[in-house]
Amino acid sequence: MAFLLRRLGFYFGAFFVAITLNFLIPRLMPGDPATRILLSLRGKLRPDQIDAIRKTYGFSGSLWDQYLQYLWRLAHFDFGISTVNFPEPTASLLFYAAGWTLVLVGAATALSFGIGITMGIWSAWRRGGFFDTFFTPINVMLNAFTPAVVALLLWYAFTMQWPIFPLGRAHEMNLTPGFNLETLLSVAWHAVLPVASIVIVSFGAWHLGMRNTMINLLNEDFVLLAKAKGLSDRRIRNRYVARNAILPQITSLALSIGFVLGGAFITEVVFNYPGLGKFTLNAIQTRDYSFIQAQLILLTMSVLVANLASDVLNIILDPRLRSAGRA
Repeated sequence: MAFLLRRLGFYFGAFFVAITLNFLIPRLMPGDPATRILLSLRGKLRPDQIDAIRKTYGFSGSLWDQYLQYLWRLAHFDFGISTVNFPEPTASLLFYAAGWTLVLVGAATALSFGIGITMGIWSAWRRGGFFDTFFTPINVMLNAFTPAVVALLLWYAFTMQWPIFPLGRAHEMNLTPGFNLETLLSVAWHAVLPVASIVIVSFGAWHLGMRNTMINLLNEDFVLLAKAKGLSDRRIRNRYVARNAILPQITSLALSIGFVLGGAFITEVVFNYPGLGKFTLNAIQTRDYSFIQAQLILLTMSVLVANLASDVLNIILDPRLRSAGRA
């Protein structure tokens, strides 16, 4: 419990520093979102309208007053108004894009982890066999590919040369999204190529990481003792070796899950997928400060929460950490 409390204090401090920097950086830069709108509407606004725009974007009053207003808005999940999609609230755009990113990148991360870990366990347990000899070099090669290359190849091959899958988007254009079978099937069909482009370049890293960690553990004393007791190979592999080898992979998975809400820029752009990566890229190109700030806050929160979840899982899976916490 003391360990978790210390970690909570650290994560709270890190989050506070992150949101403070997120507040200061736009104010240290020349210009601000309100100034950008005012310049585009030069001569068309009355003084009271100018003051209202500055207040809307939180750039009125002293720096301290702006900071308190900024914290109050964050506590109520109010991220301001989008400058590009004015007067659309940034929060509605952010959560809309986050939902599609969770579908795409979340599914790809889960598949990559499951496939890679399973292959890593078999490669290590039967090291030097056909499975290890054949698949390990292939995964090393696939891991060297960039998502841009794979996404473009899949898009060109299966939408242009062999038009099996749709060109892009998250669902059919004439479909109204809802929780029904038609929507689920359309979303799943449109997600096949984007998910595959991420899985192909990422599951090899989990395979190699799990394989190498397990190989290092196979000659440990506790494994030799388990074999001497006459335990089955399946139990030794899964309960003794794989359970210990997966601990560092869980930490890496937590970081991957944290960065899920960062989106997949290249994949979402290639397949015209309405996720956070595409929205953030558009916001950077159009200088939509409100969306960029909101995305940074969301990404910070997701990374910190994922790391906290990793700490909890490691304590549950590793008895040594529980013993150290009681000591």
